[in-house]
Amino acid sequence: MSEKLFCSHCGAETDRDEMFEFGGAVYCAGCIDELTTLCDCCNTRIRRGDVHGDGETELCSSCYDSYYTTCEDCGVLLHNDDAYFDDDNDYPYCHSCYEKLQQASIKSYNYKPEPIFYGTGPLFMGAELEIDKGGEDIGNADDLLAVANRGGEHIYCKHDGSISNGFEIVSHPMTLEYHKSNMNWQEVFENAVSMNYRSHQTSTCGLHVHINRTALGRTLDTQEDVISRIVYFVENHWNELLKFSRRTEENINRWANRYGISATAKDTYKNAKNKHMGRYVAVNLENYDTIEFRIFRGTLRYKTFIAVLQLVYEICRFAIQLDDKGMEGLSWSEFVSLIPADKPELIEYLKSKRLYINEISSESEEI
Repeated sequence: MSEKLFCSHCGAETDRDEMFEFGGAVYCAGCIDELTTLCDCCNTRIRRGDVHGDGETELCSSCYDSYYTTCEDCGVLLHNDDAYFDDDNDYPYCHSCYEKLQQASIKSYNYKPEPIFYGTGPLFMGAELEIDKGGEDIGNADDLLAVANRGGEHIYCKHDGSISNGFEIVSHPMTLEYHKSNMNWQEVFENAVSMNYRSHQTSTCGLHVHINRTALGRTLDTQEDVISRIVYFVENHWNELLKFSRRTEENINRWANRYGISATAKDTYKNAKNKHMGRYVAVNLENYDTIEFRIFRGTLRYKTFIAVLQLVYEICRFAIQLDDKGMEGLSWSEFVSLIPADKPELIEYLKSKRLYINEISSESEEI
């Protein structure tokens, strides 16, 4: 005669060979099905309250942690082999949500398309302008892209973790002339302001300018010599450039710090490279194809934006044309006095900041 046992849940008396042991107790067939299930991955019995899954696939915690995840956007259960990961945030996505993310107007921080060059070089400038306060809003980005990209793919938008409520506008490389005469930056900025975005009037936004290294010389040695003179100029005229940049000292120390100056351009450059300070420096040397001027505060004022590009162009022009001794001996007053008249935005801006010899002009409000 079979031994009888009582179910630990319902109390029913049942033959031992029809009972199920689980967690130190015994259960009848009805109760074991009600209270537990089998992991679809390893076939281990688990309490229903401990199940990980989506209602169709039931998993123990060990199998879920080892082999599964859920889509960050729609929450669907995914095997790790079927998950797609975004470079910007490392979150897992299903294929459908990942495709939508990649097609969105605001790309991930690491998004980097093949550059499109506009204008006739050799010197091209890529602008990265951070805007804030108007939201990381895809609809707003769509509108700005529609304005900027008439007649070509001029800009794209990216997420930036340093911006609290906005995004970054990035241009493809353009000549200075193309930026000023062909690219409708003023219309882009006016639209951004109408959407309540700000750049200067924030504590988060910068304006970064990339220059292609190939514009600085035909050989690597020549490029390195020119870059050394650029770095020396920035260090030698730090006080003037800090005033030009509109950044506070605290802000510039965080986002665009200086390397420090030595007696010569070559020693200053050598010191800069040896410090390995990363990219949060006034002249970022970390990129293979470009050097990046990071010293400037963001702006949605068109004339200030153009003045920044013109200043970077002039610094590079002098660094290309002068030798080391010429650059080392170049005073700020000599530098600004030799800026050609075809850069009125730069000259006006320098006057407004009392940086243009002894001439002064009024300054419009930055936005």
